[in-house]
Amino acid sequence: MPGFKDIVGQKQIKEHLQSAIRSGKVGHAYIISGERFSGKEFVARAFAQTLQCEEGGTEPCGKCHSCLQAESRNHPDILYLSHESHPNSIGVEDVRDQIISDAIIRPYSSPYKVYIVNEAEKMTTQAQNALLKTLEEPPSYVVILLLTTNAGTFLQTVRSRCEMLTMKPVPDAEIREYLMEHCQVPDYHAKLCTAFAQGNFGKALQMVASDEFQTIQKVTTALLRQQHDMPMSEKIALIQSMAQYKMDPEEFLDIIMVWYRDVLMYKATGDADSLVNYGDIAIIRKAAGRCSYEGLDEVLEAVNKARARLKAYVNFELTMELLLATMQEKG
Repeated sequence: MPGFKDIVGQKQIKEHLQSAIRSGKVGHAYIISGERFSGKEFVARAFAQTLQCEEGGTEPCGKCHSCLQAESRNHPDILYLSHESHPNSIGVEDVRDQIISDAIIRPYSSPYKVYIVNEAEKMTTQAQNALLKTLEEPPSYVVILLLTTNAGTFLQTVRSRCEMLTMKPVPDAEIREYLMEHCQVPDYHAKLCTAFAQGNFGKALQMVASDEFQTIQKVTTALLRQQHDMPMSEKIALIQSMAQYKMDPEEFLDIIMVWYRDVLMYKATGDADSLVNYGDIAIIRKAAGRCSYEGLDEVLEAVNKARARLKAYVNFELTMELLLATMQEKG
């Protein structure tokens, strides 16, 4: 059941939305911004279900007819915008048909009509302009939730008419504790997934459940252990071989980033207990002795550059070759 109490982290957002419900000052439109898997839709569903709950509290009861409908996604007054016919954009017709023309019809059985728009950054300029009139003069019962990875794609006129809520990174300790208690994950694996998630709770859950991620992590770590003994052609071939696991390049880069942060941490503190890859302490100790602080900074910067290049659609093999060359020289 998606309730506020089930949201890990995000204290400010929970308090803001529950306060609005408690005071009866619910906004007509919200932009919930955060990276992929950060839990935007979970927050939106908890908010929508609580607004419609027949108990009228600041948590959904999970038992009334409204809550049961919301949990099964069959609530007539909690509506999800769909754009399957053209998944890369949300067009003006989508907005007109599913929000604008529908918003003038009063709720079927609840105090509000809640519209949840996932991937709202895909709205075209025309679609945003079409939505503006509803945002400017919304019916009293309408609540629109725009979920996005990039609030900067919205027109200023749209942003100015919405309350902005930004998902924050969840503290590592909270993620690790949740994985160990609720997912029955051993301490070492929980620490590993938490480090790679970098505050993204949903990403940590995905990693725990993914056998492929564990395989990618093992292969990448093997490359890092042996990188100074492998020719570049073998390294590139090893990376290409991971394509069979539908590798997300971000995961590969995250693993490298965490490894070199461990090397930097050990070089600075000599403390093995704080390392994510503490099972490889002998190799990390050797790397820390070999590398300079400047060299480690250059490797970490090269990882960030590789990330930016891939987002700019630079060739994957070329990007990896440039990164591996820096790792070979500086790491």
